[in-house]
Amino acid sequence: MRPKNLEKEQAIRTIALEIIATEGLENLSMQKLAKAAGVSPRTIYIKYEDKEDLLIKLFITEVLGAYEAAILKDFDEQMNFSTGVKKLWFNAFEYLKNNKPHFSLMLYGKSSPLLNKAYQRENIQQGQFFAPIHRFMEANVKEGIICDLPFDVQRALLFSPLLELVNEYFDHAERPRQIITTDVVAECCDIVIKGLLK
Repeated sequence: MRPKNLEKEQAIRTIALEIIATEGLENLSMQKLAKAAGVSPRTIYIKYEDKEDLLIKLFITEVLGAYEAAILKDFDEQMNFSTGVKKLWFNAFEYLKNNKPHFSLMLYGKSSPLLNKAYQRENIQQGQFFAPIHRFMEANVKEGIICDLPFDVQRALLFSPLLELVNEYFDHAERPRQIITTDVVAECCDIVIKGLLK
């Protein structure tokens, strides 16, 4: 692909994420995206079959890898459970609050078949991404530190509260006072850690 085409494709993806973050996913259309990107709808349909195809490719190319890199920054699966969870939570919180378009797409993916379709299309197996977290949780189960639950359940218990806090963070961004501070996140993280301990 020529450099100009790569730039155009990146612009389309960036603008799509901006529309999702500012106007909501329901207001993203291929026509609106084409107009905002300054290209014809035909140009977009050359690369993407439809809106769902666009969203799946956005999730795979723009969100998944970047989120994994951010959440695992300075994380070591040998950390004790409390330290490791706090590192994951604060990495995720910092990344998500500074990447609202990515967060919006992740939330949509959680409430729709998008994530499963993306994983199936790309043949992504459980553990292919976030493998150090999988091993971290397995090691803590093996050592009897946390309850032995299926990984999907552990992940939900570990990260769903954080995603709700990030959602509240954005809800309060336009209000007179931000209630989701790092102190609140730390306190909530401690509660989650205590809930997972045996």
